[in-house]
Amino acid sequence: MKVLGVNAIFHDPAAALVVDGRVVAAAEEERFSRRKHGKRPVPFSAWELPEQSMRWVLAEAGLRPKDLDAVGYSFDPSIAAHMPDDPYDPIRLDYARRAPGFLAEALPGLDPGTVHFVQHHVAHAASAGLAGPYPTGSVLVVDGRGEAHSHLAGRYEDGKLDIRYRQELPDSLGLLYESLTGHLGFERSSDEFKVMALASYGRPRFLDELREIVHATGDGGFRAQAPDWTRFAPARVDDGTWGGDHADLAASVQAVVEEVLVDLATWLHGQTGDRHLTMAGGTALNCVANSRIWRESPFDDVWVQPAAGDSGTALGAALHLAAGGGETITPVPTVALGRSWTDDELASWLTTAQVPFTTPDDLAGEVADVLAGNGVVAWFDGRSEFGPRALGRRSLIANPMHAENLEHINDVKGREQFRPVAPMVLADRASEIFSGGPLPSPYMLFVHDVAEAWRPKIPTVTHVDGTARIQTVSDEDNAGIAALLRAFDQRTGVPVVVNTSLNTAGRPMVDDPRDALELFGSAPVAALVLGPHLVRRADLFGAAR
Repeated sequence: MKVLGVNAIFHDPAAALVVDGRVVAAAEEERFSRRKHGKRPVPFSAWELPEQSMRWVLAEAGLRPKDLDAVGYSFDPSIAAHMPDDPYDPIRLDYARRAPGFLAEALPGLDPGTVHFVQHHVAHAASAGLAGPYPTGSVLVVDGRGEAHSHLAGRYEDGKLDIRYRQELPDSLGLLYESLTGHLGFERSSDEFKVMALASYGRPRFLDELREIVHATGDGGFRAQAPDWTRFAPARVDDGTWGGDHADLAASVQAVVEEVLVDLATWLHGQTGDRHLTMAGGTALNCVANSRIWRESPFDDVWVQPAAGDSGTALGAALHLAAGGGETITPVPTVALGRSWTDDELASWLTTAQVPFTTPDDLAGEVADVLAGNGVVAWFDGRSEFGPRALGRRSLIANPMHAENLEHINDVKGREQFRPVAPMVLADRASEIFSGGPLPSPYMLFVHDVAEAWRPKIPTVTHVDGTARIQTVSDEDNAGIAALLRAFDQRTGVPVVVNTSLNTAGRPMVDDPRDALELFGSAPVAALVLGPHLVRRADLFGAAR
């Protein structure tokens, strides 16, 4: 059975392809269009489809639109509730109803009768419960909104979802957090992670007052509607400064959201008794909250779907239809589901661009030397990641041993200075350095405490609160990065490097070789790894002279 999954309704449009129960490819439209998040989440954009990513996933499998058995569209307009505070919302619903026709126009040869609407939160749930490692287990979905709900709690067994609770709109933890994001001068449905970072600089002194309006109800649901934020702090202008009341408000909202999420997970465990919990929805990208769920809920294991935001509903819609069609679903072993190029193709890109390069026998060793000398390296290798995290295939890598490197990396990327950067660490060394979260942690979706003895050794990746959002790496995960970590450890005694996404502020993550070369040409990084090939800035500009 060949199933295409499509997310298009709100933001982060994406496509995923499942063939015979196995995920073949998945990609976000922003990687092709170079528009951050693909589009803005407004009703007038609902007609826009991830046309380039849809065509690519089909081409990757050698399929034509007419070969598809089903297409899953991750929104069901037949059950959608109009949001009264948005007078243009009916336009979104009308576009969604017309999606089969729009899809047939975008993919000539597609039978619009093969298009099926999959409920938004069911698609989120399938992206975790079916893609994850546990054939039986609980699933928790929390985000801004779906058709008429903002939360789903349920259980998967034998590929089937048993829904235990859904929270009706307008109560929404995701919309609460989005509203605060806008009040703090950031972009809604885009910059929520900045609020999480800012929270570390504040005190939750508004927590008691917020608990009166944001709290779990004890029956699987919650109350959460955005208040008048000016009760707590005036609207912030994003002028590069931070702290004070704004940081305290961020800390307070972060804390109350964490409390509600722990309560929801605890309630769900009481319903199912499962050992395992899988999570999806945009709120599941809140790695601080995820760690509290792992520590404080009764579940033994917590697995968060790496593309937990709306892009992941493309994956979930396809998996839901495949499972409903009787397919046995193969768990997704990697997020490396996007585009890649052969070594020869990458060399051709460099030759065409007249960029001098080498193909070293010991690439890991040469890059480790650059890092040990405190150079920043752009690393482009293998299939690109599906989801918002750079996990060693499209990464900027740096030395974690110098405190000033945090400011330097944020300057390279054009980011706010309160933003932390994350460490990659050898999986078999992680427990020496990090605690307080699940290990291994290959997807950078939990925060861990940095051991006191290690904080002065790796100050770049130790956040102001003494934590780090780690990614563990083994040869099975990514042999190239594991080799680099070992080589860096041999030179420095530190099995950790800085990892942040290969992009600059406001731009999507680098996806193809042209993107990588353009970033290398404009950002002050010392070297570029393109597959097995190495470009050094000194050689490039020496040749230019």
